[in-house]
Amino acid sequence: MTLTGIIRIVPRETICKMVQNETTTLWGNVVDILSRTIYGAEVTIEGGRISRIRRTGKKETSYLLPGFIDAHIHIESSMSTPAAFAQTAVQHGTIGVVTDPHEMANVLGVAGIDYMIDNIKDLPFYAWTGLPSCVPSTGLEGTATVIDAAQTARLLKRDDIHFLSEVMNFPCVIQRGPEMMKKIQAAKDAGKSIDGHAPLMTSKDLKAYIAAGISTDHEAISIEDGREKCAAGLHILIREGSAAKNFHALHPLLKEYPEQIMFCTDDIHPSDLLKGHINLSVKRALALGYDLYDVLRAASYNPARHYHIPVGFLREGDSADFVQVNNLEDMRIEATYIKGVCVYDGKDTCDFPEVTATPNIINNFHALPVSPADLAVKAETSRIRVITYQEGELITGEEIHEASVCGGFVQSDTSRDIVKLVIVNRYCPAPPSVAFIKGTGIKHGAVAQSIMHDNHNLIAVGVNDEDIAEALNAVIKAKGGIAVSSPHKETCLFSLPVAGLISPLPVRCIAEKYEQLEREIKALGTPLSSLQMTLSFMGLIVIPSLKLSDKGLFDTNAFSFTNLFV
Repeated sequence: MTLTGIIRIVPRETICKMVQNETTTLWGNVVDILSRTIYGAEVTIEGGRISRIRRTGKKETSYLLPGFIDAHIHIESSMSTPAAFAQTAVQHGTIGVVTDPHEMANVLGVAGIDYMIDNIKDLPFYAWTGLPSCVPSTGLEGTATVIDAAQTARLLKRDDIHFLSEVMNFPCVIQRGPEMMKKIQAAKDAGKSIDGHAPLMTSKDLKAYIAAGISTDHEAISIEDGREKCAAGLHILIREGSAAKNFHALHPLLKEYPEQIMFCTDDIHPSDLLKGHINLSVKRALALGYDLYDVLRAASYNPARHYHIPVGFLREGDSADFVQVNNLEDMRIEATYIKGVCVYDGKDTCDFPEVTATPNIINNFHALPVSPADLAVKAETSRIRVITYQEGELITGEEIHEASVCGGFVQSDTSRDIVKLVIVNRYCPAPPSVAFIKGTGIKHGAVAQSIMHDNHNLIAVGVNDEDIAEALNAVIKAKGGIAVSSPHKETCLFSLPVAGLISPLPVRCIAEKYEQLEREIKALGTPLSSLQMTLSFMGLIVIPSLKLSDKGLFDTNAFSFTNLFV
C-alpha cells in the first residue's frame, strides 16, 4: 500500500489578496505590548504598512495582537514544503518562524538551504533562515555533505541568511575546537547571532559555552535547568513540539525572566500543525494566569528583537503584521495580516504557491537493499547495553540487560520491551548498525524511515529481522519515506520524494496520509503518541545519553563510541 496524492502547482502571480497598494481599514482593540495598554482603535493599512491608528474611545468587538513567531523550528519536520507550512501556520496566527534548515542541508548541502529559502522568499511570511552550524553534526557518522568554516564565513555574508543555527557539537565549543570556533567567529564578524543547543549543560561547561558567544538554548527540560541558563544570560526557548514537550516544566520562567523567554516547537508533525502552533502555548500560558503582555512578548517581541526580524507591533509606520482574535481568553483567530496582506480571513487562506525542486537536487539516496541476515547480531557475551526511552524526552538512558539469545544470536524480547534498532547509511553502501532499545512498546512488525536527525540515514525499529528488512527495503526502493511492515499484512509506505524528508502535497493531505500511517504503527502495539517522531531522534548523537549511529553505539556523555556487549 502506497500513500499518494495530487500535487497542485499554482503560479506565484495568481496569489489572492496580495495587492499591497490597496487601503484597508479595520476596527479592534489594539493590544500594545510595548506600552502595555489596550485601546479601541480604527486601523488604516496602506502600502503594506499601518498608516494611521485613530483611537475610538470605546471597546471594540475584536482584539488586534502582534503576530506570533516560532523562535526555533525545522520546517522539514512537518514533512511539508516551506510554502505549504506557512499556509497552514498563518491559520493559527503565526506570521513568521526562525528556521534552521539543517535537515535539508545534511542531505543536499547548500542546495538544500537554497531550496528552503527559494520556496518561500517571495511570499507574505517571515521565514527567518539561519545557517546550519553543524553539517554534519559531529563528523562521527556517515553523511552526505560538509559545510566547513570557510564556507560558513562566505554563506553568513548573504542577506538571506540571518544567524548561525544551533551549535549542536557543544563538546567542540567547550573544548574550543578550532574549526567550530572559526564558524562562531565568522558569525560574530558578520554581526549575526549564534543559537545554542545545551542539553543538561551546567556549571563550568555552561559558562564556557556561553562565553564562546552562544545566545539561546531550546534544550532546557527542567525549571532548575532553565533558571540556571537564564541567570547565566541565555535566552530560553520554551519548546512544545511533537516530540519534546517542555512547557509544563518551564512556564514559571515567563514571570521570572520575561525578557529572555520565547516560544518554539523545534519539530512539529503535520497533524499537530493542523491543530495549532505557537497560539497553543500562548493560550496555555494565559490560562495559567501569566501576564498578558509577558506572554505576548515571548510569542512575538522577544524573538523579533533578538533575531532582528522587521515585523510590526501595531504602531503607526510599522509593517502591518498582526492577528485579529475574538477575545483574550479563547484566542480564536479571526484574521492574520502579514505585510498588509490578509493571508487568513478566519475561513480561507490566500494561495501560497509551491516551487518545484530542481531535479538534480531533489534527493540524495544510494543505499542498497538489506537482507534479514544483514541484521543478525551474534552473541559475544551474555549482557548488552540497551538504549532506554521515555516519552516526551529526547534524552535517552542506558541500561544493562541479559541478552535474549537463540541459536547463538541476540533476539528482541517483547516481554521486556526490548527490540532491535537499526541504522543504514543512505549515502553509500555500508553494513547496517544494530542495537537494542527499550520503551517503544511494539509487539510485532517494524517501522523504517529516512527521517533521522540530523544526517537522515535510514533508521528502523522492529521485533524480527524479516519485518525490519522488509520495511527498510520499502523505503530504499522509494528513495525516501516511512514504511510499516507487519506479518500477514501488506507493507504500508508514505513516500517523501524531496530529499527523503518532504512531500510536495498540502499539509492537510500530508496529515491525512500520516494519520493513516500512524494507525498502522499503533497496530504494532506501541503506546507512544508518535513512534515515528521518537524514532527520528534515536540516532541524534549530540543529545545524551546513549544513541545509535550508522557506525555503532555512541555514548554522548563520553562523546565516544561504546560496545553493545558488556
